[in-house]
Amino acid sequence: MDRVAIFDTTLRDGEQVPGAKLASNEKLEIARQLAVLGVDVIEAGFPASSPGDFDAVRTIAREVRGVSITALARAVARDIDAVWEAVREAEMPQIHIVLGVSDIHLQGKFRRSREDILAMGVEAVRYAKRYTPYVQYSTEDAGRADLQYLKQTVFRVIEAGATVVNIPDTTGYCDPQEFGHIIQTLHDEVANLDQAVLSVHCHNDLGMATANTLSAIRHGARRIEVTVNGLGERAGNTALEEVVMALKVKPDYYGVTTSIRTEEISRTSRLVSSLTGIWVQPNKAIVGSNAFAHSSGIHQDGVLKARQTYEIIDPKSVGIAESRMVLTARSGRHAVRARLQDLGRVLEDEQFEQFHQLFLDLADRKKEVYDEDLLALLTQGDPIGFRGFELAALDVSLGSQRTPQARVTLRYPNGDEQSATATGSGPVDAAYSAIDQLIGQRARVLEFSLQSVTEGMDAQARVSVRVMINSDVVIGRATDSDVVMSAVQAYLDAWNRIHHQSTAAHHV
Repeated sequence: MDRVAIFDTTLRDGEQVPGAKLASNEKLEIARQLAVLGVDVIEAGFPASSPGDFDAVRTIAREVRGVSITALARAVARDIDAVWEAVREAEMPQIHIVLGVSDIHLQGKFRRSREDILAMGVEAVRYAKRYTPYVQYSTEDAGRADLQYLKQTVFRVIEAGATVVNIPDTTGYCDPQEFGHIIQTLHDEVANLDQAVLSVHCHNDLGMATANTLSAIRHGARRIEVTVNGLGERAGNTALEEVVMALKVKPDYYGVTTSIRTEEISRTSRLVSSLTGIWVQPNKAIVGSNAFAHSSGIHQDGVLKARQTYEIIDPKSVGIAESRMVLTARSGRHAVRARLQDLGRVLEDEQFEQFHQLFLDLADRKKEVYDEDLLALLTQGDPIGFRGFELAALDVSLGSQRTPQARVTLRYPNGDEQSATATGSGPVDAAYSAIDQLIGQRARVLEFSLQSVTEGMDAQARVSVRVMINSDVVIGRATDSDVVMSAVQAYLDAWNRIHHQSTAAHHV
């Protein structure tokens, strides 16, 4: 079988989701898991965009082995220089250049002619080749480009030395027949295409990213750009898990394979979800909580008799166990550590002792602790590596005949404590107002998301709150068996992320 290379852009295009900014250590953790998953290329970021992103890409290039590392550059020398400096220590460094190819982009964004843009792209490839033989060129908005001009561009950049040419449907405009025709035409009519790998990058604005990517594979594409959970700007990108499992379930139809270790898919999905604070919808293909659930009596009967009657994928093939070991407060350290190892999370002794105390605190409040509880506990603590505001005390009062009120005591980074009392439309609103008073700034809550981690009245509440502070948008996350406490801790997490970013920028 032919092999399709998997180019993962979760850390670049996926991170462009509003509020999904990842700290450097979080990006590194995801990159390491992507290497375990078996992706061929990790696009680690956009180094020229900020010193923080440059450092994150460089750290990943230095520390993640067994996978190619690349990063994005516009077709200008300073961007290309930044990418090379960031990825040069990778085991297999690549430079990724992007430049528009549709008349909409050329006229509306660049205000330059086709000839000028083509010359600019060719020069950028030649410039990048001075650093490395591995250069990818992306023809942005190819889905809406003139096909003859696209063919000319592909030919010229390969002639200049591009080893991968990527064809993005940047706006998710195409349908599978249109996109397949574009790929087939390039495959048949670009004379030097045998000297480069043909890649695709599809967006999901019309819900067809996966279908378009599969169509491109059928018509000759041998590298695909994807993200875990389909993260990405607007409606997202092609979901890695969807394409990979489609190829695995129908090998005779597609005739290609990948290097992905599919048993790591579920674990990777959960990690990305927990660190970005963007939860996976329950009915999401492959990785949603309902993807392998059956409520209909007819379906249940069929699956019990023969799984294949209603399941085309064995849950175990994507890392979802059919049975779970339930832990309680009486479970010993060994049992807890063993279950963490089964979930792919190995902790050093000191880290484990801190985690075990969190586990015992939770187990005292819950009858049973499930896998999802353990994963949620792993996101608690100090994920951004920054000691900021801490909740020292919280008291709330409410009733059917009184205005909700909250008294919050914060411990500041210098160890001082102060308290404030505020009212609101509910206990969470009141607590948020008190926190704003203590910090001396007001945040605007854009989105508040509450999920139950497990089943039952004693389930942990996982809160994600997207807030705007000044002109910055961040996501704060927290998990607790108390809904109000989880909401307040998530809000403080958002504030701490803002202060961490400000402090880091100040030091830069």
